[in-house]
Amino acid sequence: MSGRTSAPPVGRAGNRARGADHRFVTSDGTALRVVDSGPRDAGTTTVLLHGWTLDHTSWDLVASGLPGRVLRYDHRGHGGSAPAPVGTATIARCADDLAEVIAARVPTGRIVLVGHSMGGMMIMALAEQHPSLLDRVAGVVLVATSSGELAGATLGLPGAFGRALAAGEKAVNRRIARLRRAELLRRTEVARPGLRWLLFGKRPPWRYVAMTAAMVGRCHPVSMVGFRDSLDAHDRRKALAEFACIPSVVLAGAEDRLTPLRHARVLADELPHAELVIYPGAGHMLPLERANEVAAHITAIARGRR
Repeated sequence: MSGRTSAPPVGRAGNRARGADHRFVTSDGTALRVVDSGPRDAGTTTVLLHGWTLDHTSWDLVASGLPGRVLRYDHRGHGGSAPAPVGTATIARCADDLAEVIAARVPTGRIVLVGHSMGGMMIMALAEQHPSLLDRVAGVVLVATSSGELAGATLGLPGAFGRALAAGEKAVNRRIARLRRAELLRRTEVARPGLRWLLFGKRPPWRYVAMTAAMVGRCHPVSMVGFRDSLDAHDRRKALAEFACIPSVVLAGAEDRLTPLRHARVLADELPHAELVIYPGAGHMLPLERANEVAAHITAIARGRR
């Protein structure tokens, strides 16, 4: 445990004041948009963590089917939260935010942590940076995520095509960082067919594609680009050992281009007691593509059936 930081200070006072329930201010002054549903005195709280460029609405279909209390929020630089201050668009800082939100909003009781894509990486970073919090974690659900080796991803494209994509991404990111949010939203609307190919599996309902495009359009452009380096640097395979005694489920889409099946298999290898579930025909957006199934696995974990 040496070299790990203790839990950070709870966010600034006043977060639970009347009218402030949907707003949490972190210790570095970043305001996060929070959605807290279900009974506050529930014995178990499920915390849903969304992926890169998305927001809490990516969990809408799942959250409605969960028991007890459900807490979700937009990560810094995403959705209704404030932009990430310079140098803080990182998975590590988001893990600190998660620790602060838990300390302020769920100070007691059992917790189930559910992370989609970058949200799953945040859970791994939480284990690395705040291992004492895991004493209260009753279960972990890792959805379409990875423990590392994401740099230079080719999205399944072969040879020269894949290498050209990886090389061209930096140029595209520089252009995105210069956009205003309204312009990003407009361009995202136009890019729906590309998002469908990149993020979904076979025959997704078009409304799911539209929902996803809207989420990407709400992301702060500079923050969106800022997180990319942190995703490339993400390497937390060793942190998975912290979950060895915690009931866990790994969910993956067989058609996922962002975090292909090999990433899920690494997680399953490092968590030999975890259940690995693969959905044929599904892509990266399992909280939309397989919402009922994802909710069922979370519910089983929350009710101690794993």
